[in-house]
Amino acid sequence: MNLKKLIRDVPDFPKQGIIFKDITPLLGNAKGFKAAINNMAKKYKGKQINKIVAMESRGFIFGPALALKLGCGFVPIRKKGKLPYKTIKEEYQLEYGTDILEIHEDAVKPGENILIVDDVLATGGTAKAVCSLITKLDAKVVGLCFLIELSFLNPYEKLKGYEITSLIKY
Repeated sequence: MNLKKLIRDVPDFPKQGIIFKDITPLLGNAKGFKAAINNMAKKYKGKQINKIVAMESRGFIFGPALALKLGCGFVPIRKKGKLPYKTIKEEYQLEYGTDILEIHEDAVKPGENILIVDDVLATGGTAKAVCSLITKLDAKVVGLCFLIELSFLNPYEKLKGYEITSLIKY
């Protein structure tokens, strides 16, 4: 199945000059969504993954579905102040300013194998912050998996040394 055909381009969103890659048509297509999850799972089937970590909000769509498929746990990464228990945080650079991501301090255990999942890999800044959180908890990032990669933004520069899988590349 050609998943790229299920991604809608929305010009000038969220601002002038940006072409937003809208995944809602793919999510609304049962065969397309199933194919996306199955294709994401192929690379990691049989690997010793303890947990999938995904960042809000669209990572929460793919992360739990992939965790079920691979038979592992799921851990949410949230923006500052959204998690109810003790957290550790990572501040990271945005295009204009900074943001903070948090994870529960007991969400992953030392030595666990972690797969990071999200819908889109753009500059790599958010993914790099999540990798840092996982490393702070003494767990191992075994890969990063995305539905879409915006290769023209050169995300690999920030994510050197990590194994990256993307189903759709622009």
